[in-house]
Amino acid sequence: MDRFARIHKLHAILNQRRYPISRRELEEKLECSKATVERTIEDLRDYVGAPVKYDRQRNGYIYDGESHTFHLPGLWFNASELHALLATQQLLANVQPGLLEEHLDPLRQRIDELLQHEQMGDANIARRIRILTMARRPVNTEAFQRIATGLTQRQQITFDYHSRGRGQTTHRSVSPQRLIYYRDNWYLDAWCHLRDALRSFALDAIEHVRTTKIPAREIDTETLDHHFTRSYGIFAGQPRHTAILRFSVKQARWVSHEQWHPQQQGQWLDDGRYQLTIPYSDPTELIMDILKHGAEVEVIGPKALRTAVRQALNDALKQYQSNHSLTE
Repeated sequence: MDRFARIHKLHAILNQRRYPISRRELEEKLECSKATVERTIEDLRDYVGAPVKYDRQRNGYIYDGESHTFHLPGLWFNASELHALLATQQLLANVQPGLLEEHLDPLRQRIDELLQHEQMGDANIARRIRILTMARRPVNTEAFQRIATGLTQRQQITFDYHSRGRGQTTHRSVSPQRLIYYRDNWYLDAWCHLRDALRSFALDAIEHVRTTKIPAREIDTETLDHHFTRSYGIFAGQPRHTAILRFSVKQARWVSHEQWHPQQQGQWLDDGRYQLTIPYSDPTELIMDILKHGAEVEVIGPKALRTAVRQALNDALKQYQSNHSLTE
């Protein structure tokens, strides 16, 4: 444990104490010698200005009087906390490049300096964390920031929204409720004043964002969860169907540990296969997830879902039954 980590830990110990703690006990908790404990106490008292008091009657150390509420001044973190901050910054940079770079970069530089100065490890966390994204659709940083501003300041925003499914663009005025990062892409849950209902918007399909001075309509968390999270995937609404999926013995090793839906139910079958029951409304995303398991899963019900998956497999097979696309 390095010097600053000991100071940090000693402060945490004394800050939680209501009775003096002996030097011997501090040696055990800090895992160091008598001399190191005494030096750490001096650092905490002289370098940081903490009100450390030695109680001769009780033969122990404690923060003086009501000063148990003392806080370490300024930017004060131990090595693990500094590395956690750098890791968080790296995660944010990968999730949405440029989102907080302007604000976080000075903090990152200061943390780098602290780690290097105190020899607390490798500050270049970017080389130690690798984040792989799949099928991410880029979002305009300026549009993202305007949406986030409307969300946090509780103001309505307006934008043009392109629905890829319908091939149409409509102008929307919405009350933003929350941002969702789902499967490497951003979505906005909002009250749409055009449709007079809750809607979810893909941020990459949003253009010409404008904030307004109109207060956003507030929707309570319970209502949002009831609308957006009860069905399967990104599709909202009340679940109207229940999918019954049966996975092979081989695939069950992985699927049995996966969460497809908060209300899913799993069951091991006598032959080693695994049966998963999932509520859903719109089958679009569920079908895509079923297809990626290929022959390792069978849709038991409902009949409409089984038929849709079979049709998708038949259509895929037709792509390979002709030789016109083969190249040598």
